[in-house]
Parts: sequence; C-alpha cells; structure tokens
Amino acid sequence: MYHEIVDQPTESGLIFDCDGTLADTMPLHFLSWHEVMNDHGIEFTEDRFYALAGQPTVHIIEKLMNEQEIHGDARALADEKEHRFLELIPRVQPIKPIVRIARNFRQRCRLGVGSGSSRDSVHKVLEQIGLANLFDAVVGAEDTPNPKPAPDVFLEVARRIGVAPGDCRVYEDADLGIEAAHRAGMSSFDIRTVHTPRRIQ
Repeated sequence: MYHEIVDQPTESGLIFDCDGTLADTMPLHFLSWHEVMNDHGIEFTEDRFYALAGQPTVHIIEKLMNEQEIHGDARALADEKEHRFLELIPRVQPIKPIVRIARNFRQRCRLGVGSGSSRDSVHKVLEQIGLANLFDAVVGAEDTPNPKPAPDVFLEVARRIGVAPGDCRVYEDADLGIEAAHRAGMSSFDIRTVHTPRRIQ
C-alpha cells in the first residue's frame, strides 16, 4: 500500500528525537512518572509532563522537588522511574509517519537521534520498534552538559554524523525540542502536525 511521506526534507542530515517522535512512548512514560511520583508524594500533572518533555528525568525531579519543597534523592527517584518505564517497553509502538521518513531517506541522508532520555533507554526503544541499526549516531542525556532547550544535544548529533548544523533538519514533538533545534541553527518539523499523543488522564 502506498503511504504519502508527510515531509520532504532537502537537508543532508536528519535528526530525530526518540520519545514521542519515532516511538509512541509518551503515555507509557507518563504512567511510570505518575506511579513513582505518587509513591513519593510529588505532584506531577500530565500537562506539566508534556510541557517539560525533552528534559532529562533527574532535572525534572529536581525542579519538582524544589518547587514543592520536598527533600530526597533525585537521582534515586530518576532511576526508579527509568526502571518502571523499561518494564513497559514491550508495549511501545512506532509513530509510523516519522519512521517512514527515516527509512525513506536513509540512503540519501545521514541520520541521528538526539534525546533527553538515557542512551540505554533510547537504544532499547529503537530496538523495540525495529530501528536498532538505522541511525549513524545516537546521543542521549548523558552525552551533553545542557538539556533542551539548549542546542547541545542536536549540535552533538550533527558533529557525530558529520553534517553542518545549517544542513540538518530536526524532527521533534515538544516545544523545548523545537526551540533547541532553532538555537542550533537547524530547520525543524513539528511531528504534532501529524501525530497526537494519547492522554492517560
């Protein structure tokens, strides 16, 4: 069956966020967030979850703890949240219009992934949706000092795939990621124009 490609990039480098862009993981991420935060008395709404999408888990937890004056080990909570999400990975499905772009342009572009999630989590998600060997570089939260909306993650992907930032196009599902792409001097495609994430609440 013929499927229309929803975007026709002309750049030499294509950079994809993972969660919510290549993979429909956001509802599952929120489930794991909701369980862990509830266990520790931290309020974290689904709207806030989507507003902070793209930032590393430990940064979000530190922000929430500071705002709500809750003391604890943010790194330990981040590890707990990560563990719960990894248990849900067998339920992850691809976001087909964006995966189709990656597969269709593989032979003519350099491809990379730039994510605010851990590198290990990204690799597991890519394996689950059948994209484990598609990309020339995968950059996770631990690979750059500053999270989105800083441009660091996308600039690092561009460096690793050997394409100038101005010749890269970023595929993103979050405002912070779109801003990071623009700060990096890259064009962007907001995948929310073709995919609406499912809400849990």
